[in-house]
Amino acid sequence: MDRGDGTEHGDAVAPSSYALVVLGGVSYLLLMANWFALAAFLDPISDQLGFTGAQAGALVGAIPLTYVPLSLLTGLVLDRVGARTGIAAALAVFGVAQFLRSFTVGFPDMLATTVLLAVGATAITFGLPKLVAGVFPPRLLGTMSTVYLLGSYAGIAAAYSVGRGILGPLLGGWRPTFRVLAVVSLAFLAVWVPVALWHAREHGTPYDEGSESAFSLTSVREDVAQVFAHRAMRLLVVVGTAYLLLAHGLQGWLPTILESRGLDPGLAATVATLFVVGQAAGTLVIPPASDRLGRRRPAVVGCGVAAAGGVGWLVVAESVVGAGAAVLVAGAAVGGVSPLIRAIPTEIEDVGPALTATAVSLIFAVGELGGFAGPFLVGTLRDVTGSFVPGLVALAVGATAIVLAGMGLPERTE
Repeated sequence: MDRGDGTEHGDAVAPSSYALVVLGGVSYLLLMANWFALAAFLDPISDQLGFTGAQAGALVGAIPLTYVPLSLLTGLVLDRVGARTGIAAALAVFGVAQFLRSFTVGFPDMLATTVLLAVGATAITFGLPKLVAGVFPPRLLGTMSTVYLLGSYAGIAAAYSVGRGILGPLLGGWRPTFRVLAVVSLAFLAVWVPVALWHAREHGTPYDEGSESAFSLTSVREDVAQVFAHRAMRLLVVVGTAYLLLAHGLQGWLPTILESRGLDPGLAATVATLFVVGQAAGTLVIPPASDRLGRRRPAVVGCGVAAAGGVGWLVVAESVVGAGAAVLVAGAAVGGVSPLIRAIPTEIEDVGPALTATAVSLIFAVGELGGFAGPFLVGTLRDVTGSFVPGLVALAVGATAIVLAGMGLPERTE
């Protein structure tokens, strides 16, 4: 029955839930600013600490690789302790990790502190879909996933434009910039914790009846088996792997790729930021349109086609304008598919909000193999061939997996 405000009984959303998700988006912004600070400063850090191309690629891919063993465990924990608690813990962990990264003097300690940052990153990545699924009805999942993902894109852009472009020169290099990012992240806990506690007390998780269930070996096994039993989930794992291959392969190396074509560092960073602009545009347009039309398969397939075309265009682009346009197209495709792989699992029967964190973590547990392979392949193939073209071709070929797996998704997951 209509309430007169555009919602129905049992499908209403507390206004403060929107504010909570916006704050969740800020936590994602802070995570990605800390995460991609390494990629933004990759050249000066590599020069100062003596990293090879393979070592630099391994560091850029270290966080995605850490997701492989940790993702499923994090998802299972979040489905039991709740998203609000998990996000608070994540802020503390990646804030401390970033602070420690600022003191590293070589490859082993940079790798160790980057892996620690990844531990906090997993709880943000899977906690936010869990949070949205618990406080919003299914009709709004794609749209609200867009909200927090915009925060992640803003964080990546901030790492390059604010971190490398402003804070680095102002503060005197990457070490003090890393420390400032760490302190801001830890300070945000003073905002998140009281708001999250108040919202939990006042509103709970109205769309997640299974939230914060008990730990037991039997329940863990049952949850994993239940999630993996669906063909749609297995196809989403393929889509997620290809998406992460592209996202991390491009985000980690774009400034360096563009500098290798003769662009000065400032212009290269600006063009690289267009990838984030494209992601934001794709995220703003594609998932809400998919929500309105109730069509998931064409959205996923279309993103795969555009991703392959954008990366292919970047390979042959000879001008700054052409490279910028190619980066925008690839970014829009990646940005469009990103919320979909987080929203679709909630719509699958026997998964739903109660197992959202476990389902999304399964996608990333396997998919981050692609997240590691992307930057590692680009760096290693550059070492072997002296060119970034083979790595970009590999990313374009990988994008076709999104098309093929997307074509196999049911029109309505059930």
